Amino acid sequence: MTLTQLMYVVAVADTKSMNRAAAGLFVSQPALSGAIRDLEEELHIELFIRTNRGIVLTTEGEEFLSYARQMAELNRMIGERYIDHRQSRKKFSVSMQHYSFAVEAFIELGNRFSMSEYELAVHETKTHEVIDNVRDYRSEIGVLYINEFNQKAMKKIFTKNDLEFVPLFECGISVYLSKAHPLAARKKIRFEELGDYPCLSFEQGEYNSFYFAEEVLSTLDYKQIIKADDRATMLNLMVGLNGYTLCSGIICEDLNGGNYISVPLDTEDTMTIGYIRRKNMPLSALGKEYIEILKKYGAGEAREK
Repeated sequence: MTLTQLMYVVAVADTKSMNRAAAGLFVSQPALSGAIRDLEEELHIELFIRTNRGIVLTTEGEEFLSYARQMAELNRMIGERYIDHRQSRKKFSVSMQHYSFAVEAFIELGNRFSMSEYELAVHETKTHEVIDNVRDYRSEIGVLYINEFNQKAMKKIFTKNDLEFVPLFECGISVYLSKAHPLAARKKIRFEELGDYPCLSFEQGEYNSFYFAEEVLSTLDYKQIIKADDRATMLNLMVGLNGYTLCSGIICEDLNGGNYISVPLDTEDTMTIGYIRRKNMPLSALGKEYIEILKKYGAGEAREK
């Protein structure tokens, strides 16, 4: 197995075509196909399935691809630093479920460091993409939650992808809604009282299982549900349709504005906010700093979703 073969696997997976991958790699299609076939024979597994719609990864191929991407990225970084002698800016990337407190923490991080020295990236996205981004070295840290319902399944997924979950803080569950909502003045809200209003949920695409839901208590029987793709749309639906979502209750008025409120849900259920990282991979200086900023929200020093 060679590094070239690993890079070939990544290219074919990305383009879903031997011809397009060969063109991008500046090699002939027969040479590329032969290299992939030799690798499959050496590994005793099938990486790709050829279909009428193009190239599709097998289950074993998907697992192998995650390692191939890591090696390809490390090769690129080593080449830039020691072969091309490029003193590139240090990079830090974080992926997260749709948490405004995690975005606010990222903003604080950005204000602490010089943008001329660092290249920062933030991805507020679907749960499976948070996991994929950390697994594939696109992000150093992924911010998400686990609770009693999903923790067993999620931890299996983390282990399968060579990731570890580090808890940051535990919090109760709140109803996040507009200050104009009929229930906004309540000190606590019972789940039954929410039946006349639409529950707002972030769309998870093809990974739309209960375990990947960003909203806690996703298995309860909701009379009305509306799916949305981004936080801005979610906030508009709270105002226009008296919608609500269930969350940690951490409020970030600087980002979301002062028209929203979180009211504790009358339940003993809790959620654990934490982050995922690659196993045995030390955090960068920016990564450590970002984690310390996030911890403030659990301690109540900073005032989600």
